[in-house]
Amino acid sequence: MGIAMPIVYSTHPLHPNAAALLAGHADLVIASNLSDETLTREAKPVDIVIVRANLPEALFANATKLKAAIRHGAGLDMIPVEAATAAGVLVANVPGVNARSVAEHVIFVALALARRFRAIDQDLRHKGWLAGRAHSLSARELHGATMGIIGMGHLGKAIAQIAGSGFGMKVLGSTRRNAGFPENVEPASRDELLRRSDYVVLACPLSPETRGMISARELALMRKGSFLINVARGAVTVEDDVVAALKSGHLGGAAIDVFAEQPLPPDHPFFSFANVILTPHLAGITEESMERMGIGAVGETLRVLKGDLPLNLVNPSVVVQYRRRFA
Repeated sequence: MGIAMPIVYSTHPLHPNAAALLAGHADLVIASNLSDETLTREAKPVDIVIVRANLPEALFANATKLKAAIRHGAGLDMIPVEAATAAGVLVANVPGVNARSVAEHVIFVALALARRFRAIDQDLRHKGWLAGRAHSLSARELHGATMGIIGMGHLGKAIAQIAGSGFGMKVLGSTRRNAGFPENVEPASRDELLRRSDYVVLACPLSPETRGMISARELALMRKGSFLINVARGAVTVEDDVVAALKSGHLGGAAIDVFAEQPLPPDHPFFSFANVILTPHLAGITEESMERMGIGAVGETLRVLKGDLPLNLVNPSVVVQYRRRFA
């Protein structure tokens, strides 16, 4: 009778090229649904969890064989890291692998806002040629405009490179330390960035410090007619305040990929604005990025299954307890 293979449990299917790397090393099991009850039950016998959905804390208390929870991507808000650490489970992510995809999305929506794409397309379809063309009189170029990026990790740097080198934009950056920026990025305080930018891009992780950081006060600092682009997390903004700034006309428009509640409820006020571009948390999802994220997550999985620590371990304090569990 053969030795049972380790079980890798993924909340979603992996890119075929990533799944192929597990052949001969582990059995891949995909979650049957994403309810807390199902994830907790189905993860009980597994060795590794690959994460693209919110994990319940109970999963870690229940899965006594679990060695690691590995994020299929960068953001850690889907993993209750404290609960994992308390259970002696390694947590890892794959930072930077979808930065290019998200950065291209940011430029795509910035162009769509600047050139009034939604209004042009809608009026051309429903009101005719001249109605569509009329919007061009208020369209704007990216060249020479100022883009302020809050968050200057892999993503912020990728956005800055395209905006500055590709479109001739002036780029401001703001982080807690305001250091280590690329040469084309001018450090600025958050308030200064908000006052000076034509496009404010939220590209920071969700943390206690960033939760709700863009509220009525910060929106009032932004230039009248400027644009807000959120590819961070919905809870980085106070959504009711963003709605109010759009209703008043202070914001010229917005492009929002992430929301406080996901899926976005169909009656949400965001749907009522013609100058708002809404996407369902897909800025980082392309054929290429899914392959990179999948291969990165599987690479970390194979390291753990061999007895090594992940390259991108995010809870190093757990190592002693982890070694004790699997001594």
